[in-house]
Amino acid sequence: MAITKINTSDSHILNLAGIVDGQGSILYKKADLLAYDCDGFTIYKHLPKAVVFPKNTEEVSKLVKYCSDNGLPFLARGAGTGLSGGAIPINGEVIISMVRMKKLISVDLENRRAVVEPGFVNLKLTNSISDRGYYYAPDPSSQYCCTIGGNVAENAGGAHCLKYGVTTNHILGLEVVLPNGKIIEIGNKGVLDEPGYDLLGLITGSEGTLGIVTKITVRILKNPEGKQTVLAYFDKVEDGSQAVSDIISAGIVPAALEMMDKTAIEGVEAAAFPVGHPKDIEAVLLIEVDGIVAGIEEQINQILEVCKKSNVREVRAARDEEERGRWWANRKTGFGAMGAISPDYLVQDGVIPRSKLPEVLRKIAQISDESGLRIANIFHAGDGNLHPLVLFDARKPGEIQLALEAGSACLKACAEVGGTITGEHGVGIEKREEMRFVFKDEEILAQTNIREIFNPHNLLNAGKLFPTPGRCVEIKKEMKV
Repeated sequence: MAITKINTSDSHILNLAGIVDGQGSILYKKADLLAYDCDGFTIYKHLPKAVVFPKNTEEVSKLVKYCSDNGLPFLARGAGTGLSGGAIPINGEVIISMVRMKKLISVDLENRRAVVEPGFVNLKLTNSISDRGYYYAPDPSSQYCCTIGGNVAENAGGAHCLKYGVTTNHILGLEVVLPNGKIIEIGNKGVLDEPGYDLLGLITGSEGTLGIVTKITVRILKNPEGKQTVLAYFDKVEDGSQAVSDIISAGIVPAALEMMDKTAIEGVEAAAFPVGHPKDIEAVLLIEVDGIVAGIEEQINQILEVCKKSNVREVRAARDEEERGRWWANRKTGFGAMGAISPDYLVQDGVIPRSKLPEVLRKIAQISDESGLRIANIFHAGDGNLHPLVLFDARKPGEIQLALEAGSACLKACAEVGGTITGEHGVGIEKREEMRFVFKDEEILAQTNIREIFNPHNLLNAGKLFPTPGRCVEIKKEMKV
């Protein structure tokens, strides 16, 4: 071990370095730690104590045990693409980076499953098995760089989750290091009806507060026989929203049903993959169907008819795979494309019933007018997962706070119509207080009680997911009386 090269008197740094083979596997100098002071939620920044890079489960277990035994706060981090601050070290944590644990361990085509380490990049899984006729369904826009471990933590979604479900619907088993360093395996690797509590469902989406995932068994799917994509332009957002509801009402379940409004279109057309969307259009729908080739043409014709009844200006199917690919590249750069029209932006992630789309989009427009900030809307319209992007300039005094308040107001609008505050990006630190929009104090307490069982000393990713105690503390005291 090259521990002698480490120039520090901090015994914890030296001991952590000893677990992960020294100098090349730990960062502790301020200049190196700056790259880890935030994730994709860049409004808040905090430096970690150190960043360590284990190469296997055993090293993760030893690191966690050392931190636990010595009262050091710690958290796991993947690619850092999270959008809610879940990997920000707000308590000066030791960051356990999973980027070296990036193997595709095995592929079992007969049972349609694969085993990966948490640092394995989402899109690489599909790329690794596509030549054998298979793919991995969850497809966040960041899939070219986000990791499957991070997807598990946030229960990530994606454009094609309308038909195929989010991450939790594709997780068959997990290896997890608990906050005391013990290693457990949960899940039945695909066998139905395992007895006991649904620990897979509990860990998936727990945002790294219950344990650190070190191995993941995922479901893989057979490539669809065929697919076709439709682009539809609308002069009114309300008409596009109505088309979304009517498509689903007609009994069609597209693989994807995406929508962008005028401001979002302006951004994507100014960025890397413009496709020539009309500048005066108010909304565009991107609709994809897949399945048996014999049934696709009929579905496409139904979709075309529904769009025409909703006052569509223009609707057309992709001529070939190249055009389809350009349309999707344009859509998937949506978030980053906002940088072409605004110095800064804040991504929100609310969910609403589809029937409430026109009402909530009107409310978001009102929030934009009242705040004086532009809000672009890019969203998974088919399952009501909205992504209002609040555009602001951090250099202008007060605009950061104004953007945060506008984002919170958008989430409140979602909650008020029977929706919720996140569909795939997680709560992290960004939406902690907004959890009160959808949960009573007693319901929050029930969840934090579960966290205390797994994480009794609250050293693992503390301060995330749940709001500050408030009345929860009083309720807890009452329950003990």
